[in-house]
Amino acid sequence: MFNPKELWKKRLSAHLKVTGRYMRLMFNDHLAFALLFFVAVFAYYYQQWLQQIPANFPADWIMAIVFGSILTYSPIRTLLKKADMVFLLPVEQKLDSYFRSSMVYSLIIQVYILILAMAAFSPLYFAVYPEKDGKWLIYFFVLLFIYKGWNMLASWWMLKIRDAGARYMDSGIRFFLNVITIFFFLQEDAFWYAVITTAMFFGILAFDYSFAGRRKTILWDVLVEKEDARMQSFYRLANLFTDVPQLKQKVKKRSYLVSLLTNNISFQQRHAFPFLYRITFARSGDYTGLYIRLLLLAVFFVLWVPNIWAKYIFGLLFIYLSGFQLLTLWKHHRTIEWMDLYPVNDLERRQALFRFIRNLLVFKGITISVVFLFAVGLQEMILFLVLSIILIIGSLTYWNSRHIHLKK
Repeated sequence: MFNPKELWKKRLSAHLKVTGRYMRLMFNDHLAFALLFFVAVFAYYYQQWLQQIPANFPADWIMAIVFGSILTYSPIRTLLKKADMVFLLPVEQKLDSYFRSSMVYSLIIQVYILILAMAAFSPLYFAVYPEKDGKWLIYFFVLLFIYKGWNMLASWWMLKIRDAGARYMDSGIRFFLNVITIFFFLQEDAFWYAVITTAMFFGILAFDYSFAGRRKTILWDVLVEKEDARMQSFYRLANLFTDVPQLKQKVKKRSYLVSLLTNNISFQQRHAFPFLYRITFARSGDYTGLYIRLLLLAVFFVLWVPNIWAKYIFGLLFIYLSGFQLLTLWKHHRTIEWMDLYPVNDLERRQALFRFIRNLLVFKGITISVVFLFAVGLQEMILFLVLSIILIIGSLTYWNSRHIHLKK
């Protein structure tokens, strides 16, 4: 006899087993140390910045937008698979307890994210509004918890609507009401405005229920597609640290970037892998975005951190991380057997990879050096450029000698 509760337990156990295994591989000793260092340095300079924060700093608006985004984005982890569209269809009417369990699991995960965000923003708010006491945190958390539950219900009901435009419109309206309600709640004398916007949000919630919540049918293809997209996002993150066989590679055209990277490569046998690595970097959904994000983070910390030595550390750290993550280009096409038929030996292939990584890191080092010029001065820019070149040469030499990530 079919038991939906037992099915959920098995799915959740398998899900936690897979994610736990990849999390252990991702958060190894090196990454754990880097994260600990990053958090410690960020907390120190965050505290220093709070001591000299301007009186008119818009902390309430920043918090309202950030928390409003967290509240609005309320995905439901159903843990469904493609085969369920066939095998669970006959028992669709018996899955209420299964989906309730998925709602509870999703709520627990997202409340944890809310707690982390509160821990990060509470010092900022108390610095801007020192007259507030600790009870405010409890009231604020209760408000966020209630709104998170409401947003999750609205998200679940709207998943019964096939029109993606209607779902986006509903999310946009909820985001606006979430932001405005939190903003009013954070003010000294705007409590009743928050009550009014809460009533408006409850009206949107009632409309969502009447519009979609009463529909008993399940859009299996929509739920499976969204669940698969979330797992693929996790796999893409894990793939930066280890091999993920379940990852489905996404290819993007990006004609201009491909042309920029490959227009100076001649049509010769020895340029096969330089060409391949460049178009893989450009068209893959992983490498280009990661490279740009790490560059923007480096620029942010160079401009934001006041201590000159911390600027150097953060700038060099993000250059190193970029190179380390790009090493996975070596195994990006490992499942394509015809690549072994290329008349190019592993030494030339490895040299092509390291030359390309070197060029990317040098470009990133020069870009961050220009930021140093505007943020600090010419001498500091020259020193950082020299340090970055030393780091790039040393890292590439070490990686090449150890063959890190270059084993088939």
